[in-house]
Amino acid sequence: MSKVTLLDRVISYLAEAGVGDRSLRQIAAGAGTSHRMLIYHFGSRDALLVEVVRAVEERQRVALASLRSRTPREMALEFWHRLADPSLAPYERLFFELYGAALAGQESVAPVLDGIVTSWLADESLFAGLPLSHARMALAFTRGALLDLLATGDREGVDAAVLAFVDLLLGPPEEP
Repeated sequence: MSKVTLLDRVISYLAEAGVGDRSLRQIAAGAGTSHRMLIYHFGSRDALLVEVVRAVEERQRVALASLRSRTPREMALEFWHRLADPSLAPYERLFFELYGAALAGQESVAPVLDGIVTSWLADESLFAGLPLSHARMALAFTRGALLDLLATGDREGVDAAVLAFVDLLLGPPEEP
């Protein structure tokens, strides 16, 4: 089985089961492979989880890129709707867990920081031509809104905050 196929199976399994404190053996069994195969391809549980985060982040960048034909406002709101989908919550919790561990100096997950911001900012069209400082602000706000949603579960309140942020960044919607 290829590394890409294996990673896709792990991602699918973790989407259904969540990550939590699952061991590498448990993740392997859930993905229909052996822990030895995961070690061969990824080296360790932490390295595998870093690859899961990177792959999910890349999928999100591709999803955002697919919205380029829309207005910046439509693009921002549709992307938020996709990110706030409850099915992505396990990945988002993993993202913040690994992000925090890397910032705290846990060397085994430090690679998650590589490109954590720059990979999003590299493609200017992802942020509808916003100046770099505004794109960085939008990325930071989006991550903060996701953290708020995960922590509080207040979908209505966070959605309202996202709408207010989009209004501030892009202006209110035009009247028909």
